[in-house]
Amino acid sequence: MKVCAITMVYRDHWALAQWYAHYGRMLGTENLYIVSHGYDSAVQKICPKASIITVPRDDLAHFDLERNNLLNSFQNALGRPYDWVIRTDVDELICLDPDIYPTLSDLLSVQTAHALFALGMNVVEVPGDPELTNGSAALANRTNVEFAGHYSKAWVRRRGISLMRHGIKVKPRRVARFPFVMPRGVYLAHLKFANINELELSNQHRTAIANNDDTLGLPGVAWRDADNKAEQFRVKFAAKPRVDWTTGEAQAYKDLQTPKRSVADGLVRAKSIQFDFRTRLPAWFADC
Repeated sequence: MKVCAITMVYRDHWALAQWYAHYGRMLGTENLYIVSHGYDSAVQKICPKASIITVPRDDLAHFDLERNNLLNSFQNALGRPYDWVIRTDVDELICLDPDIYPTLSDLLSVQTAHALFALGMNVVEVPGDPELTNGSAALANRTNVEFAGHYSKAWVRRRGISLMRHGIKVKPRRVARFPFVMPRGVYLAHLKFANINELELSNQHRTAIANNDDTLGLPGVAWRDADNKAEQFRVKFAAKPRVDWTTGEAQAYKDLQTPKRSVADGLVRAKSIQFDFRTRLPAWFADC
């Protein structure tokens, strides 16, 4: 079985290093593909053994839509030499519970569905956490998380399946019966809030992009007011009661098993449920 991973990046060098190290261990660096949205010499230095594709950044109109269409095209092409293609944002890591799926092959070899979802969670830096220096693995140094329906995304698919808005894009007539498969023990760790220093840097270019009034179809308020939104998130997270992993994981998994199906959009995705508790990762995440 041949599996590869693809992502798109612009300036998020810390997250890219995390992505490259994580999926390099999982798949081998020769099976990693990175789309650089604008030329950046640092990408090659961070990911010396990956295949890097540079695309122009001179027109940011319809930002998310155009990037998604581009990635779907690349992803579909990779589906010819590969059996499965993993696609995540550069700050998202797929983790497998080793007691359920010791390897990625153990997971994918038993699937009949053509796309899989993962139980998503935000990994959060809290006071007292160690600083993440160059080369520090985020999941070995961050344990505080919250489950998130918004990040319970489609992350791997076979050829012919397109991703859209965190879900699967299909013909409207297929929406009602398209299988929503989220295997137990498969997690998407979202690292946006795992490194406060890097988040502040990333928010600078998010704000600059989203506040360009002369360009149509740019990201919304989460980018336009990125610093305030990040602070609101941290305050809200700190106020949440903590539950143990077993209880929280079971609740989140149960609540997300009924997807949102939109015939008008031809979209199948997880519901954007916000959970009113936080938890801590089991020790095995440090080694995944």
